[in-house]
Amino acid sequence: MTIQLIDTHVHLNFDVFSSELEEVRSRWQAAGVTQVVHSCVEPGEFSSLQAIADRFPEVSLSIGLHPLDAHKWNQTTAEEIWQGASSDSRVVAIGEMGLDFYKADNIQHQQEVFLTQLEIACQLDLPVIIHCRDAASALRQACQSLSSKYHLKGVMHCWSGTPEETRWFLDLGFYLSFSGIVTFKNAHQVQESALVVPSDRLLVETDCPFLAPLPYRGKRNEPAYVYYVAQHLAELRKTPLPKLARETTENARQLFALSLPENATKELVKTLPD
Repeated sequence: MTIQLIDTHVHLNFDVFSSELEEVRSRWQAAGVTQVVHSCVEPGEFSSLQAIADRFPEVSLSIGLHPLDAHKWNQTTAEEIWQGASSDSRVVAIGEMGLDFYKADNIQHQQEVFLTQLEIACQLDLPVIIHCRDAASALRQACQSLSSKYHLKGVMHCWSGTPEETRWFLDLGFYLSFSGIVTFKNAHQVQESALVVPSDRLLVETDCPFLAPLPYRGKRNEPAYVYYVAQHLAELRKTPLPKLARETTENARQLFALSLPENATKELVKTLPD
């Protein structure tokens, strides 16, 4: 029995991976991860993402500015995002963007930056990768303010909101992506929310190098470990793992318009005991 998985949110350009990217890739291939979406924290790092995608054809890219870096927004940032997304066909999303009000003193500026990036994504007809921390209500309002003008599409990444908040973003048409947090024993709210999401809106991710799932909690995360996220979600939702893997893989391909990379082989799949 075999499965294929897509890790929809990674940060492989961080220094913790620099000395062993080939080995990390071999492990994700062995775990059945056939594609990954490399998220972007700020446009200045985009060239380092492109360098990784040059090496590994299964890597797709995003470009955007994280809300915790909203202070870096300047008069050229919007153009940098637009040009980066327009000039590289491997860009499948704008982000990661969003709102993070945890200990924030720049709420209004974050909202302005978020709305600008939302407009860029809509004008380019690209999905958004959204980071949301302690800001679900404001983020919902921002999306609703554009919903009459644009068709919004995207994913609430590393989702940890309540079931009620989960329904808000499902109603807006978003996908919900779960990370290693869902495997934590005390993550009851996240697990309850994971049961709310229909099978055609569910995604899996690592957000590596952060938030390693059980049994690797506290260690550096990597794309291979998305297998444990999927396994736990399957158990939680009382769904066979191969079925959940097929569904989340198809969902990722639908949202990000992913096609199999030219050099990918169907043999890069996890073999499970029968």
